[in-house]
Amino acid sequence: MQTIRIKPSLSEGGGPLLAGVAAAVAGVGAVLAFTDADSVLRGPFTLLFLLVAPGAAIGAALRGLEPFGRVVASLAGAIAVNLLVAQGLIATHSWSVTGGITAVTVISSLVLLPSLVRRLRGRTERRRT
Repeated sequence: MQTIRIKPSLSEGGGPLLAGVAAAVAGVGAVLAFTDADSVLRGPFTLLFLLVAPGAAIGAALRGLEPFGRVVASLAGAIAVNLLVAQGLIATHSWSVTGGITAVTVISSLVLLPSLVRRLRGRTERRRT
């Protein structure tokens, strides 16, 4: 008798580990940008933060989509958030690196907040029943 093996999905094989590493590197990029550190890694890590923070927030809000569509939509949303923040800062003549990162962080947090509240509310309702 032959056994058919199913390949593990990305979530089982290392996807959460990869997501955690990306979040940690993005966090380091935000810290490097806020502290104005002289590091070669400041630029790439900050750019990763500017893509990961709004992308993760939008991806969490789009839980109903298929994984590929969710990734594409969250990446497009992250780029749109960054462009809107840059346009707003330029229009108000208040452009700065820390201001841009702060604005992206606040917008990402506000987008992530309803999905976290919905998730916590769902857990408490399940416990009551």
